[in-house]
Amino acid sequence: MSESPVKTSDISLTSQEVIGEKSGANLHVAKDEHAHSDDGLGDNPDAIIVTGADAAHHLLPLRDDFDSVLTVRSIFLASGLSCFQAVMYQIYQFKPTSVTIQGTFIVLISYFLGNGWAKFLPRGDKFEARWRAKNGEGKLPWWITAMKFINHGEWSLKEHAICSITATSASNASSSSMVFAAQDLFYNLPLSAATVILSTISIGLFGYGVCGVMRPIAVWHTEAVYWSTLPTVKTLQGLHWQDVKNSKPLKYFWYAFCGMAVYETIPAYIFPWLNSVSIPCLAAQKATGETASVLNNVFGGATNNQGLGLFTLSFDWQYKQLTSFQTSLPLKLQIHQALGFAACFVAMIGIYYGNAWDAKSLPFMSTRMLQSNGTTYPLNAVFPGGVLDEAAMGEYGLPKLTGTFAFAMFMTNAAIGALIVHTVLFWGKDILKAYKSAREGRYDDPHHEHMVKHYKEAPWWWYITVLVGSFVLGIIVTTKENITLSAWAYVVSLALGCIIAPFSTILYSRFGNGIATNNLSKMLAGLILPGRPIGNMYFAAWSHNVITNAVNLSNDLKMGEYLKIPPRIMFLTQIYGTVLGGFINYAIMISIVSGNRELLSDGDGNSSWSGATIQSYNTNAASWALAPYIYKIGTPYGAVPLGLIAGAGVVMIHAIFHRFVPKIGKFDTSEINLPQFIQYAGYIPYNQSQTCVIFTWIIAGFYVQFYLRNYKPRIFRDYSYLIAGAFDGASLMVLFILSFAVFGAGGVSHPFPSWWGNNENGHYDWCPAAE
Repeated sequence: MSESPVKTSDISLTSQEVIGEKSGANLHVAKDEHAHSDDGLGDNPDAIIVTGADAAHHLLPLRDDFDSVLTVRSIFLASGLSCFQAVMYQIYQFKPTSVTIQGTFIVLISYFLGNGWAKFLPRGDKFEARWRAKNGEGKLPWWITAMKFINHGEWSLKEHAICSITATSASNASSSSMVFAAQDLFYNLPLSAATVILSTISIGLFGYGVCGVMRPIAVWHTEAVYWSTLPTVKTLQGLHWQDVKNSKPLKYFWYAFCGMAVYETIPAYIFPWLNSVSIPCLAAQKATGETASVLNNVFGGATNNQGLGLFTLSFDWQYKQLTSFQTSLPLKLQIHQALGFAACFVAMIGIYYGNAWDAKSLPFMSTRMLQSNGTTYPLNAVFPGGVLDEAAMGEYGLPKLTGTFAFAMFMTNAAIGALIVHTVLFWGKDILKAYKSAREGRYDDPHHEHMVKHYKEAPWWWYITVLVGSFVLGIIVTTKENITLSAWAYVVSLALGCIIAPFSTILYSRFGNGIATNNLSKMLAGLILPGRPIGNMYFAAWSHNVITNAVNLSNDLKMGEYLKIPPRIMFLTQIYGTVLGGFINYAIMISIVSGNRELLSDGDGNSSWSGATIQSYNTNAASWALAPYIYKIGTPYGAVPLGLIAGAGVVMIHAIFHRFVPKIGKFDTSEINLPQFIQYAGYIPYNQSQTCVIFTWIIAGFYVQFYLRNYKPRIFRDYSYLIAGAFDGASLMVLFILSFAVFGAGGVSHPFPSWWGNNENGHYDWCPAAE
């Protein structure tokens, strides 16, 4: 892989030295140490990458050019893109079309903006070179100093990285804005400035304190790879370290980007049948009655279907969630995922057609709360003013859940129980060893060894200060503001998040994918705060945010190590992006809600605005306020909370089995990860409504992670993550443009004319409609 490294001698280091990030002696050593060959990877380009150690030595370069990080343009662009990220994220919460603005898309936006800044504004380094050619050594004129301050030189990798990472952190406090919107739209509880400001900061930042404690195992450990972030890392490195004229991988990056940009318009707008290609449905378009119902249930997988999507293919990279995330996951997760989905298909079909819990009397795989006749449960009538009316509940009866949804909820809880026990029994010794090594200053990750040698680590007390400060702000809100969440419930919510966060983060760091734990937060909130949907929202926002932000910051800190960004700068900019984004989210939310109140709260929406997301959010909170009644022991769904115990018990059996049967042939039985298997065995319908992507997920994942990784290791190393990043960025860019041009995000929508490939009046996959 050919590269064009930036010459470290041409880079001003003043800004780094001022904040004490490194010394001149370290710089000298680093230059000598990292003046290495083409890519800075191991000597064997055909090495097969399996473990985190393999990735550290053969996939992720140790190269560090020691370029500047905090500059005027990086801070300015990071602030602007953080606002952009927060604004777009909040707008799309109330739009009929959903687009995720993050990852490679932000990387590409900041790449063009940064290079534009460096190219079109006067370059301080060039003016300095001309002045010194004429005047020699001496004090520079003030105007050249000012130019260097504003535009010192080329747009560097570290400026680019910190700009992109800070911008993507701007949605970390989004949980608070959703609570505020629901409280404003559906309940007669006033929002005060104190509630907004203090809650935003507390909810947004508490998880960061937990992250600081977990760094030895969640960031500094060589197996903490965070596989799903590698396309972004490789894209950043490729854009800066490779010359498009001489680098074949970078050429293919731009070929892939342009090709996907052209192609994405077809499945996303012109030919949406490509989103959900089901041969059984296509072959039986005119089926009726029970046959049509079975086809829809088993093979239907389009957006407007409630089906399993079995053997259904999707040829849309991003719009149906077939992203670089899936192709970057390690093979061990791909296998657990495939086996879990297979078990889920069998379970869903068996529950429904076996009529478990009288399943056939209700719609297949529906996630709504229903009445006994299958119609939607009237939550508004049962919760007038946001408070449970037991008389109304007696009139309408207890809500019913479909058998398939109850099974999915049970398996979600089982996965959480399995997660905790698996981490303790199988990784507990490794965790203790990592903390002991950290205390002694020994690390097995070469990237972290480099960081320790050349940069100052963020002190532990920084994280503890954020944790304590966030806690105090939350206490003030719960004791002084009317949010129907008591102080003791607030403490329970944080305790729950603090307990689960380490387990979730460790699993995510090693597998690139975590366990959905928000279900536990909502269920526990419903049990201890019955009849209080607003309190449920705040409880879930605080507890689950501890988990998600601990994962997000650990993930970002690891990216910082891969890209050699000083830890203190990473910490400060992440805090900055989160707080800034939280306030921008709230400001935009208030503007949208105030101008479209009736449409968002009661209506079905129009071409410009839709309240579907916030209505669903409110319905979810209200339904969990009935948890003590729905999941009560003795009801058909009383076993759902017991999933925690069941999942823990299964992992204990696995641990005993591994003790007596450590290997089967060459296979180490400890590699079985039951939390991931259990999660995917109940993944539908709880977490995946667009089932048309599942089969394509499996094919794409195995192609990249099994075939390319094992049989084309050089292609896997040099191209797979880079091309996936190009596909991601291009498809997101096209969807962003289409959402404003034709999908109604900017006003009037312009749907593509109906034709065979755009069956807008039926199912896109042409599954026959059941009578």
